[in-house]
Amino acid sequence: MGRRPHFTSKLAKARNAVLGAICRPFRSFSPRTQFLTGFSFLVIATTLLLSRAPSNQATEVYREGEVMRGTVVSPADIIGGVDNLETERRRNAARDAASPVFRYDASAAEAAANSFRDEWNNLAGETQARTTDLAFFGKRNTAAARAIAAHRFNPNDLGHVVAAIHDTQEGYIYEDADRSRLRGAVTVVDANGQNPQVVALARLAPLSLARGNLRSRLSLDDWSPPEQAALAEAASELIKPNLTFDQTATDAAREEEANRTPPVLISLKRNQVVAREGDMVTRAMLDQFAAIRAYGEHGRPGENILGLLFLVIATYLILWRYTEHRDASTRLPLSKRRTFALVGSAVVVETVLMRLGFLIGDGMAAQSDRAPFDNPAIWSFAIPFAAASLLVAMLVDTQLGLITGVITAVLAGLLAPDGGKEAVFVVISCAAAVYGIGRYRERQSVTLAGLVVGGVNMLTALALIAYSQQQLTVRTLLTAIGCGAVGGLLTIIFTAGGLPINESLFGILTDVKLLELSNADLPILSQLALRAPGTNQHSHALGQLTEDACRAVGANPLLARIGSLYHDIGKVAAPDYFIENQSGHNPHDRLRPAQSAKIITSHVSYGMKLAREIGLPKQIADFIPQHHGTRTLHFFLRKAQNQARNGEVIDEADFRYAGPKPKFKEAAIMMLADSCEAAARSLAHPDPESICAIVIRIFDAIISDGQLDDCDLSLRELTRIREAIINSLTALYHARVDYPGFNKPPLQGDGQEHAEAGGVTYERTFDGPTNQGNKVEEEALSQSATP
Repeated sequence: MGRRPHFTSKLAKARNAVLGAICRPFRSFSPRTQFLTGFSFLVIATTLLLSRAPSNQATEVYREGEVMRGTVVSPADIIGGVDNLETERRRNAARDAASPVFRYDASAAEAAANSFRDEWNNLAGETQARTTDLAFFGKRNTAAARAIAAHRFNPNDLGHVVAAIHDTQEGYIYEDADRSRLRGAVTVVDANGQNPQVVALARLAPLSLARGNLRSRLSLDDWSPPEQAALAEAASELIKPNLTFDQTATDAAREEEANRTPPVLISLKRNQVVAREGDMVTRAMLDQFAAIRAYGEHGRPGENILGLLFLVIATYLILWRYTEHRDASTRLPLSKRRTFALVGSAVVVETVLMRLGFLIGDGMAAQSDRAPFDNPAIWSFAIPFAAASLLVAMLVDTQLGLITGVITAVLAGLLAPDGGKEAVFVVISCAAAVYGIGRYRERQSVTLAGLVVGGVNMLTALALIAYSQQQLTVRTLLTAIGCGAVGGLLTIIFTAGGLPINESLFGILTDVKLLELSNADLPILSQLALRAPGTNQHSHALGQLTEDACRAVGANPLLARIGSLYHDIGKVAAPDYFIENQSGHNPHDRLRPAQSAKIITSHVSYGMKLAREIGLPKQIADFIPQHHGTRTLHFFLRKAQNQARNGEVIDEADFRYAGPKPKFKEAAIMMLADSCEAAARSLAHPDPESICAIVIRIFDAIISDGQLDDCDLSLRELTRIREAIINSLTALYHARVDYPGFNKPPLQGDGQEHAEAGGVTYERTFDGPTNQGNKVEEEALSQSATP
């Protein structure tokens, strides 16, 4: 048949290797340690998600000028939070009191004196050159020039004027226009902005005053008043402001003074009414709300964390005890610990969704100042509260789905500003998700459940709005209905996305997953049909038989049918060694019985290897060894005993399947149906009486062999299973019309064989070769003889 085909892709192998490496360290822990580690992770994650959640009505977003939608009371004595209005008033006062900054040019005095001296010398040179048009300061004051020339450029006069100019310019002089900027004192810095000094106003002089002071100092003895006035006019032009107002430095100094002013803290007393419903929101109220919000988040973090930790631990302990001691009549598809892990992880993810939803709702409300868009409670109706409950209900059962909804409601109450109303909404939404659908048989079930949730959300939202006595405007009604519908749609999205992830992560076999496994185009099933067509036909026939029997006792018929498709996949390794795939030649005729038994039993071990390779779910893989149990290949054992030499001991263990015995109803039903189907095919005349007789014989033998000791089938259920198998086999092997010339007469006589469908048929029900469990070993019967 060629080389063994590959049943898994390289990508799947790489993914399995990575997941195996990640999970390997945890597998080394004991089960108790693994459980405690997972429990601690759930508790810590949930506590952190809830720890910074505000829990009072002051967290509702308001704007100045809005109307209060509820009364806000201080939860404790609070000293904290900033009174922005008073703080800003004090800081403005500090800015106003800050000294203006002026830059002082210390070189201005020397420059002015040198300028006058240079002009004096230039004038003396022009006079010696007999210039007829004398000028002083570029023809600005001809009278002063002529007066100086008239006094023959007296050096004493020059020294007196230069000293006066220097002394006057050396003082602090500012522009008259800057008088309005002066308050109490000024800060003077040098030209580079360094060496600041605080200078009193008494030491400063405006430019006009400085020039007046210079005129009063210029009194020369032998100069006439007009000459002195002309000289003073010329010299005063050299006096300039040496203080320049620095706006940038002044602003920085004012901000520095403002920043030095400590913020004014808000002081509130326990149970103090901060605002009443219907009050107009003021800026002071907003600051007080912020103080209460800050207290809720940071006021007592240790106590907050400890309280939340206790509540979360209690919640998860209740969930674990419920999972452990729930109704034993309903069998879980998972172990108790894996079920708890599934529900706990769903709760954590739901908490993340709720936290994000409330944050987004608060943000949306803060961006709007029109009702009802400014109400965060309206936006919270769009949160997919029912996603976790719906997921658990579909993957496990409705009881755990409902308890998941109750836990979600409790956590929503801790997260939401108006916890009581939000918890009611969550409980109703989750109940609609859990009980709004039937069994998860198709992907469309998620969509239908989400639509039910959306419809219930709409009605519940309207009821809560009416209960809150809010004005039922058209805008409010449409917004509430729209948010409720969005909540249903988001429930569909998150549940549909989480189903395949959790199916793979926890190994859950939903009906949808089972139907996907029945696809004949899957590599293993297509190879089984190609390499072992007889085995494939037998698997399908057995699937129909087990499905009918499971329905009779309330077992899972779909699980049994899919298990039948995979129970003999190990035969693809050597299909010719099994009689249903042979066409005349039997290789067991040339083998020793022990070799034949080893080949026959190896299809179980090889089937388990294939199941691990293709990632077959454990519930399906368990059918491979359990449908044979620990029965003996009695046909080959008798053959070996007959061929044994004198004194040779035949070990019965070499001819026995490794087991285990069936552990659940569907596997036990498959064991019974497999033997009955093979026995019915071995009959030469499969009439109702013969089918009934051999089925009863096989049931009695399997029960007496102890193969059903490990499963929970009752005698009443065994009776129903037997009747269902008899009815199904009778319908399968119903009487057919004989067509003359087309049907060969059956061979008569004791021990004569009738070759039919590649096997051996027997005239009587007790002639067929069976083991101690009465399994007909037609898988490897010799066509030539019967031992």
